[in-house]
Amino acid sequence: MPLSIGILSTYPPTQCGLATFSSSLADALEAAGSAVGVVSAVDVAEPVPSRRVAHHLVRNGRDAPAAAARVLNEFDVVIVQHEFGIYGGADGEHLIDVLDEVSSRLIVVAHTVLRQPSVHQRDVLKRIIHRADAVVTMTLTARRRLIDDYGIDGRKVVVIPHGATTMVPTPAAARRPGAPRLLTWGLIGPGKGIESVVDALSMLRALDPQPRYEVVGQTHPRVLERDGEAYRDRVRAHAVELGVSHLVTFRPAYLDRDSLHRVISDADLVVLPYESHEQVTSGVLIEAVAAGKPVVATAFPHAVELLRSGAGITVPHGDPKALAHAIQRVICEPDLAESMVRRAAAAAVESSWPRVASRYQELGARLADAALVA
Repeated sequence: MPLSIGILSTYPPTQCGLATFSSSLADALEAAGSAVGVVSAVDVAEPVPSRRVAHHLVRNGRDAPAAAARVLNEFDVVIVQHEFGIYGGADGEHLIDVLDEVSSRLIVVAHTVLRQPSVHQRDVLKRIIHRADAVVTMTLTARRRLIDDYGIDGRKVVVIPHGATTMVPTPAAARRPGAPRLLTWGLIGPGKGIESVVDALSMLRALDPQPRYEVVGQTHPRVLERDGEAYRDRVRAHAVELGVSHLVTFRPAYLDRDSLHRVISDADLVVLPYESHEQVTSGVLIEAVAAGKPVVATAFPHAVELLRSGAGITVPHGDPKALAHAIQRVICEPDLAESMVRRAAAAAVESSWPRVASRYQELGARLADAALVA
């Protein structure tokens, strides 16, 4: 009998990285034969958006934990997507109330493992992990942090990479002529570092033709609610001030998968100028590598770990000159770009969604079997 799997997470139509991840994972699990149901974390109860969503967990709802747990207990295994800002309470501590009521085998996917958490953040994550039968991180860096900094038993922590939709890489020789196309995509807000790419463009005036830079993505809903389009407006003004506004295009849209893949296919280089030193998981990074695109990124942990094979170049944070130099190398050294494409294809093998789904199924089956023996 196929393994039934429940997923607790945000989920479309919510627009965030966890929702996209959970939707893709659910698709891959179903394609591999698992029965999948979702309990979606929401601010306010909504109409059920798809056949897959079995229940809404309303943040801070009085009876929400018990009701969500009753649904999750119908599955053999429950996969919980964890981020601090997803569930109710301080640092998402209301998730613990849900997990206290879940009797199914529990896999917690730790999307964020902070190197310097607050005392309360550390306590919340450790309590969540204590209730789990297994913890998944997507990088070795995150696994080491859990073991070394949080005191988690290493036997409990499994590394399964972030999934990605593999695409056929475009050889450098087959790319369209004209201005090189740089791309950053995802939800936009302070910390994305887009202004650093604008600075870098101002240092690349000698290139002929000059590279064009496209930024695809809506402002993050929570940032939009708090600050409106202030960040995007600041970046636009900065581009005007530096005289490169004609090279920068914003496409403020949340694209479906097919549209996004077309945008990625058209890019010559993906630039991830994130300001965070903490980011141990980046879906955008793994999608770029899976698409066979050269990547230039700041040295956040996931980029350092994934790109060390030669699939991309990492540069120091806050160094637009180093960013400009790396971009120029990829544009002006075809052999380097071609090598990055080949190494990206090799690095992407373990990150295809079918492979990732099979890893979750294998882990879930082991936990379910161990529960039967016990």
